[in-house]
Amino acid sequence: MFDNLMSFAVPLFAPHRALLRDTQLRFLLKSMAGVALMAVGIWVVVDPYKMYPVCTASGKTDIFAAAWIAIFTGFAYFCTAIFGIYAALKRSRALMVVYLIIMFIIYLFECASCITAVTNRDYLIGNSNQVKHQMLKFYAQNSITGKEITKMWDKVMQEAQCCGTDGAADWMDFNSTFLVVYNKLYPWPLTCCKNNPGAGAANVTDCVLGVSTELFSQGCFSYIQSTINRYTWVISWYGFAIQILVFLLLVIAVAYTIVME
Repeated sequence: MFDNLMSFAVPLFAPHRALLRDTQLRFLLKSMAGVALMAVGIWVVVDPYKMYPVCTASGKTDIFAAAWIAIFTGFAYFCTAIFGIYAALKRSRALMVVYLIIMFIIYLFECASCITAVTNRDYLIGNSNQVKHQMLKFYAQNSITGKEITKMWDKVMQEAQCCGTDGAADWMDFNSTFLVVYNKLYPWPLTCCKNNPGAGAANVTDCVLGVSTELFSQGCFSYIQSTINRYTWVISWYGFAIQILVFLLLVIAVAYTIVME
C-alpha cells in the first residue's frame, strides 16, 4: 500500500521539483548577469577613453551617473539572486514575496539607468558645436577644468591622429584661449603635429606652416562621438538586454511562488 502511495505522489510533486530546480538555475543565471552588468558599469566609470572632462564641462555627466546606477543594480541583482536561491530552497512563500518586491525595486532603478544613458547622449554628440565651444574656451586655460580639458584633447589628438573638433582650422577661425595664451606663436597645439615616437613633433616648422605631411588635418569629433556612443550603448542596450532576462526570470519566480506548497 505504501508503495502505491509513493507511486502516486512522485508524479504529483515531480513538476514542482523540476520547477524548483529550474528556478534555482535561473537565479544563478541572473547572478552572473548581475556581475556582468556591474563589470560593464565599472568599465564606463573607469573611463578608459578619458571623456569625462568633456561631459563635466558641459554639465552633462548623465552617462557616468547611469554607469554608477548600473554598478549598484548589477551588485543588487547578484545579491538578490543568492537570496532567491535561499528562499527557493526554504520553499518559503513569504521569503519569495520579499524577493519579488526587492527585485521590482531594483528593476525600476536599472530602467532609470538605461533611459538616462539613451536620452542624454545627443546633447554632446548631436553636433560638433558644443564640443568645439568647450575646446576653444578651456584648452590651455589655467584652471582645474582647463587642465583636464587640455590633457584630454592632447591625448585624443595624438591617439586618434586628429586636430581640433572639425579640423585644424578650428584653432584659427575662432577666438580661443589657446591663441590668447600663446599669443599666436602657434596656430594650433603641437599635439596636432605628427610625432616621432618619444621625440615630440617630427617637424615643428612644417607643422606650424600647415604642411599636410606633418599635420593632422582631420577633426576629432567623429572619434569623440564614437567613444561616447560606445559608453552609451554599452550601458543602455546591454542594460535593456539584462532587463528582458530579469523580466522573464521574475515571471518564473512569480509562477513558482504561486504553486509553492
